[in-house]
Amino acid sequence: MNSTDTQTNIAADSGDGVERSNANRQEQREQMRQVWRTPGGWRYWSAINNSEVGVWYLVTAFVFFLFAGVLALIMRVQLAVPGNEIVSPELYNQLMTLHGSAMMFLFAVPVLEAVAIQLLPDMLAARDLPFPRLSAFGYWAFLIGGVFVCGSIFFGAAPAGGWFMYPPLTTDTSQSGIGADIWLLGLSFIEVASIAAAVEMIVGVLKCRPPGMRLHLMPPYAWYILVVGAMILFAFPPLIAGDLLFEMQRAFDWPFFDAERGGDPLLWQHLFWIFGHPEVYIIFLPSVALLTMIIPTFCRTPLVGYRWVVLASIGTGFLSFGLWAHHMFTTGLPSISVGIFSAASEMVAIPTAIQIFALLGTVWVGRLTRSVPMLFAVGALAIFVLGGLTGVMVAIAPFDWQAHDTYFIVAHLHYVLFGGMVFPLFAGLYYYYPKITGRLLSDRLGKAVFWLMFAGFNIAFLPMHLTGLAGMPRRVFTYSEFLGVNDLNLVSTIGAFILAAGIAVLVFDVLRPRRFKRAAGDNPWGAGTMEWLADDSGVPWGVRSIPIISSRYPLWDQPDLPARIARGDFYLPDAPGGDRETLVTSVIDAEPLQALKLGGPSWMPLITAVALSGVFIFATYHLVWAVAVSALLTLACVLYWLWSGTAAIPALPRRDIGRNEIVPVYVSGPRACGWWGMFITMLGDATAFISLIFAYFFLWTVNTAFPPAGSALPSVPLLATAALTGLLAWWATRTALRDNAAGNARTARRRLAGGALACVFSIATLIASLSSSGIEPTAHAYDAAVWVIVVWTAAHLSVGIVMQLFCLAASLAGKLDAVHDAYLQNVTLYMHFLLFTVLISCLVISLAGWAT
Repeated sequence: MNSTDTQTNIAADSGDGVERSNANRQEQREQMRQVWRTPGGWRYWSAINNSEVGVWYLVTAFVFFLFAGVLALIMRVQLAVPGNEIVSPELYNQLMTLHGSAMMFLFAVPVLEAVAIQLLPDMLAARDLPFPRLSAFGYWAFLIGGVFVCGSIFFGAAPAGGWFMYPPLTTDTSQSGIGADIWLLGLSFIEVASIAAAVEMIVGVLKCRPPGMRLHLMPPYAWYILVVGAMILFAFPPLIAGDLLFEMQRAFDWPFFDAERGGDPLLWQHLFWIFGHPEVYIIFLPSVALLTMIIPTFCRTPLVGYRWVVLASIGTGFLSFGLWAHHMFTTGLPSISVGIFSAASEMVAIPTAIQIFALLGTVWVGRLTRSVPMLFAVGALAIFVLGGLTGVMVAIAPFDWQAHDTYFIVAHLHYVLFGGMVFPLFAGLYYYYPKITGRLLSDRLGKAVFWLMFAGFNIAFLPMHLTGLAGMPRRVFTYSEFLGVNDLNLVSTIGAFILAAGIAVLVFDVLRPRRFKRAAGDNPWGAGTMEWLADDSGVPWGVRSIPIISSRYPLWDQPDLPARIARGDFYLPDAPGGDRETLVTSVIDAEPLQALKLGGPSWMPLITAVALSGVFIFATYHLVWAVAVSALLTLACVLYWLWSGTAAIPALPRRDIGRNEIVPVYVSGPRACGWWGMFITMLGDATAFISLIFAYFFLWTVNTAFPPAGSALPSVPLLATAALTGLLAWWATRTALRDNAAGNARTARRRLAGGALACVFSIATLIASLSSSGIEPTAHAYDAAVWVIVVWTAAHLSVGIVMQLFCLAASLAGKLDAVHDAYLQNVTLYMHFLLFTVLISCLVISLAGWAT
């Protein structure tokens, strides 16, 4: 055979190889499409893909936004002229309460969690977040809770105590009616959804980054979400603890806020604002995060001062927890406290200013491209800076004493929230709409939306500064014509309707049929971050194959990346076992650790949310048996969910993820996402417990005698016994983990059974330490405080019993062995926190006896 024939044969073989390679890739792509497809028909609502759940979240949050906006317009009509009678005082209070509650709890936080659920997997080049069913559960909890709270106004049962729900008005059931219970229990249910989303976001950012994306290469949005997730864990639990105390007083007359029996209404304000002021930055930071993605794109340059921005976001989150008492300057705080909180309130302007100047610096050094998203971004910066300046004003105590509870504060709050949250969010809507839908919103209508919103907002809220300085108080349904604010109020009402017109135009643009919207194409803005990677598969996964990242802007700095990802050149290019998978990497260096199997479509998130909603909704109406049945159904759902959907032993222990790398399919302990999820959840739980301990010591400080003279005291020997049995339960679980790892399954099972029995004894002795002494929780705040700590601890011991018995059952069923011990690893981690709770509870309750 001559050389020409040889070359011809080589070329033919090469062509066959290319065809086989292309056929193989097409087969892989089709396989992936089948694994990740979204269910059709009525089964669609069992979907758990982030691309679906994120859209549900976004749409639902915007519906609540529109609902709250309509309530605001009704209030503005009522306030347009003095002495108006459009609504009654009672209905006005309900409108005001639901407007604030819906905007804060049903829109501001959930919509930003929705954006994160939608964007993070693509931004991190992950197939999905690590707990997709948890995201779906959070959505259904949010929806049910929101409908329950907002629907109350149509039955005349809406809460009317303000979005802050201050006692003693709201603890008096004869005055506040059932509305306060709806607010407390309905929003507590929604807070469960927020914490679930926080766990998902934190673990997703830490454990599901692509190889090469070390911490210093993460998109700034991911850093912000990490900070905000941590803030949710430490801000929402104090409110949950406060809700618990509040509902115990309303339902069982435990006098935490009754001054005549040793309580103090200011305790609620402390617990509420420990949540309430970080809440402002929980809203603000993710919105700034959107700007850090949008502005570099339209300036064609990386974000200026990336490291400074990251440090400033962390600093803002940290400082936000030291500001809560500046909402309480007029309550008679000690002068030293006022000075400290005033200084902290002004100090937070420093990291905030760093972030603002970094964004302005990016505009300065880049080549600005005009667009609707940039219009909203610039408008956001202008409005937020004005709100920040008035924030510094109210941080100065003498000025706050004059402006507190006037319309100046209303103006300040809305300038901060609209500038810091709503305008950036609308910038993000115009920016990311083509990514989600493949279509562009109208540029012409978008400009009209911006100018109507910008002009309407300033016309509505700028006069309120003057209205407040003229002496008009907040939360009033009418005012005297002799106050001199008639024209200012009318102007504000006109501005509110101009603002509403802008939002109406946006709604029209979004709801227009697709055929009237231009196709977006791939990466229409020319962005450099991974969420704009074009995937030709048309299915809801993050990327075709999980790439190696070496830049903060991979689409700008790695030109061949999209083509290589589409070919499947990187990790997990296929789904040979028919499983949904994503890559788990190390926290610091993002090195591959595990091919994590994700759950598929399931009805369990919806069923569990419905069951749990019964606990909160039936408790509102004091239907004890219905609450008990709902609690048992919830427990059954959770156990089934865990038994059938998590930590299953894989058929093959390791997985070839491509590029000659093999990683385990099953991991446990600190390498596992489940362990991190448990750890993060328990941090939030520990924060709620510490808030109860704070409440105990706060009541101690406000009473001259705590406990009061002649009070029954808990039995210290029984408390010591409870602490020792709690320690024994922890030791039994800890040693069960060791024995199981050593292959001594029988010994491990005996220890688990013994640990559960020790928890039972700990519960019994805890309760006996109070009941045997005759401590009556309705007698005095002291008695109520010790009882609520015992109830909290006993409830956690009960969870410990369930967990230990679950591990025992898993061991007997072959789901738990020396290698596959994720269940036991997570339960052991829980027992560490449980031991902390038991020991602190027994120590604190014993203090009163020692002090006397």
